[in-house]
Amino acid sequence: MEIPDSSFRRRLLIEALTGLAADAQAQAAWLVRHGVMTDEIALDFDHAFCMAEALVAEGQLSCGVMVDLREIDVILSGMSDGENGDRWARDALSTDEGWAGVRRLARRILVAELGEWQQPLPEITVIR
Repeated sequence: MEIPDSSFRRRLLIEALTGLAADAQAQAAWLVRHGVMTDEIALDFDHAFCMAEALVAEGQLSCGVMVDLREIDVILSGMSDGENGDRWARDALSTDEGWAGVRRLARRILVAELGEWQQPLPEITVIR
């Protein structure tokens, strides 16, 4: 298996952060359009987050954003225990404190990396 290059890995992280940073209404519409569950937003981040430290080492990501990336990971992990199923309902995107915190952090990272947080939500292909 070929390891994706750093620009591809950076794009995955930026797209994952874009999904996290979007307004709750835009997130919900994206989920419906692609026919996926709310956890897909977090899963996209989890896949990209695994590569973040390598991106910093390669100079593709500023090291200052790692604190915020880790905090996003902590928040999402904390939301994932068995007693928090309601936090993954689509409605929770607009009402849950965790989602609001993740949104704020993702926006801060995107501003640091791109100069603005509003980006088009990524298109995905779902294989069923």
